[in-house]
Order: sequence, then C-alpha cells, then structure tokens
Amino acid sequence: MRENIIMACTECQHRNYCMSKNKKKHPDRFETKKYCPFCHRHTVHRQTK
Repeated sequence: MRENIIMACTECQHRNYCMSKNKKKHPDRFETKKYCPFCHRHTVHRQTK
C-alpha cells in the first residue's frame, strides 16, 4: 500500500516535492536531502502531516 506524501524544506518551510512511499515498510516519517528552489541550495526535506 503506497501513500502520497508532501516534502517540506526544514529551513524555509516551503512544500516543494510530492512523492509516494510504502507505508508498511516505512511507517516513520521520511527525510532526505533535496534541492530547494527558494533557498537555492540542497537542504533536508521532511515529510509533512
């Protein structure tokens, strides 16, 4: 079962990316480094509620 998630930048709080993840294999919140077009650099993005 896959769920659509929205990723937000931890520094500027903009919601930049939409992804999907497997809820059974990864029940906790997803976190990855991605490019933020508002900060103009790579930052940590976390899954929002």
